[in-house]
Amino acid sequence: MELIPAPRAVEGPAGAAVPLGRGTTLWAGPGTDRTERWLRATLGAALGLPLRPGPRDARDGVRLLVDDALEPEGYRLDAAAGRGVEIRGGGPAGVFWGAQTLRQLLGPDAFRRAPVRPDAAPEVPGQVVEDAPRFAWRGLLLDVARHFMPKDGVLRYLDLMAAHKLNVLHLHLTDDQGWRIEIERYPGLTEVASWRARTKIGHRASPLWDDRPHGGHYTRDDIREIVAYAAERHISVVPEIDVPGHSQAAIAAYPELGNTDVVDTAALSVWDTWGVSANVLAPTDTTLRFYEGVLEEVLELFPADAAAFSRFVHIGGDECPKEQWAASPAAQSRIAELGLAGEDGLQAWFIGHFDAWLAARGRRLIGWDEILEGGLAPGAAVSSWRGYAGGAAAARAGHDVVMCPEQYVYLDHRQAPGEDEPVPIGFVRTLEDVYRFEPVPAGLTEQEARHVLGTQANIWTEVLEDAARVDYQAFPRLAAFAEVAWSRLPAPAERDFADFERRMTAHYRRLDALGVGYRPPTGPRPWQRRPGVLGRPIEGPPPIR
Repeated sequence: MELIPAPRAVEGPAGAAVPLGRGTTLWAGPGTDRTERWLRATLGAALGLPLRPGPRDARDGVRLLVDDALEPEGYRLDAAAGRGVEIRGGGPAGVFWGAQTLRQLLGPDAFRRAPVRPDAAPEVPGQVVEDAPRFAWRGLLLDVARHFMPKDGVLRYLDLMAAHKLNVLHLHLTDDQGWRIEIERYPGLTEVASWRARTKIGHRASPLWDDRPHGGHYTRDDIREIVAYAAERHISVVPEIDVPGHSQAAIAAYPELGNTDVVDTAALSVWDTWGVSANVLAPTDTTLRFYEGVLEEVLELFPADAAAFSRFVHIGGDECPKEQWAASPAAQSRIAELGLAGEDGLQAWFIGHFDAWLAARGRRLIGWDEILEGGLAPGAAVSSWRGYAGGAAAARAGHDVVMCPEQYVYLDHRQAPGEDEPVPIGFVRTLEDVYRFEPVPAGLTEQEARHVLGTQANIWTEVLEDAARVDYQAFPRLAAFAEVAWSRLPAPAERDFADFERRMTAHYRRLDALGVGYRPPTGPRPWQRRPGVLGRPIEGPPPIR
């Protein structure tokens, strides 16, 4: 059995395999329509199977049904010659995850877009697979602000997520270096803030520049398409609109958003290098009304529906330099007016405003773990990125948390030591390191641990300029992360990494069929290297906080 993520239980193979062919029929019960469409469009296209509708009891047919006796995202796949293949899910999503397992059982050809062996007769081994996820939030962050990923690239990553049973796409849409979502009432955000004149190549200390303008944005219909495409795959899309830091691109388009009594914000442009810009939002009513207008359109484009995490909106809240606020008479006046505890209190007030604003509209705020500083409203959730401490503090305070500590799951960090790694950033985080990641902070009580919604891998793109670089940094480590997020693994030291590597041998063939430019186990291919481009490698093990 070479499934990734590893299922909870497998009986078999036992008995004859189930043959699939042009005469194989598909019966879909109520609530399984998305999986029915996906099977015909994806699996059917790959293997040349029409999968025409047929009766529930068709010999060697495929049957889909919801069975609420199972866990909501759990499934039971039962394949037996004569009876066919039956996928039961505790809910519609469970049926879909069972279909992903069926695809893996059919071999790498099932991951292509058209039949490469039209005369072959695919078979499903006779067996029973019972499975359900450990965590409800199994996420991937794509940073499309630093380097823009065109819409088709996002749709492709949604397919890759689905193949690995990941169910939350966190879209980092705004930052100092670019604004990527159309807001009708503020056209300057796409006319000005969505592109920069040039781009630093490599780490910010590098002397190299790409002098071509870089930019792009998603139209409102692009966003609707991304959200709908994700929903078809039982994936929630969580948008991130970063405030009050990481906002120079917005200030470049609308200078009144910045601290105009400290700097000439009209002279600012979209930032062309990396790091943390000192140009942050001014704590004014003008700024609040502007971002309320932005978020009104965001809520329309990312509607809250039956999906588990569709109510969440990420507002960033991290890495906000306070120097401009300290020097700003307007900011100091607001601190005094509100009786706040300095600039840190001002940031907490800023976050608290949007927390209440979102809650009043039936939505939930989530932000990076800095939002814990200064207090947090009861319904807000935390993305714990600086280590375990933020997640533990959030859970103990009764807040839901998503664990994404940079020491384990920042996939822009380098995968191996040595000069061949392209643009090496951060600590070495190998495939095995990711596989041995434990999302739940140590020392939490059982009640506190229930606040850990799940975990997320983050792909930041300062030095990932195109899809090939994103693929290289994401895979194969995203497959290991998917197993951590889905499977109920032993304690990190007890995990069978050798068995995972064995199963990856088969999974590499699936990734090949999908056209994923992963890092080979033996190191980068010649065209995956970036000789002469400066990175920022950090030696030794990362400090675990």
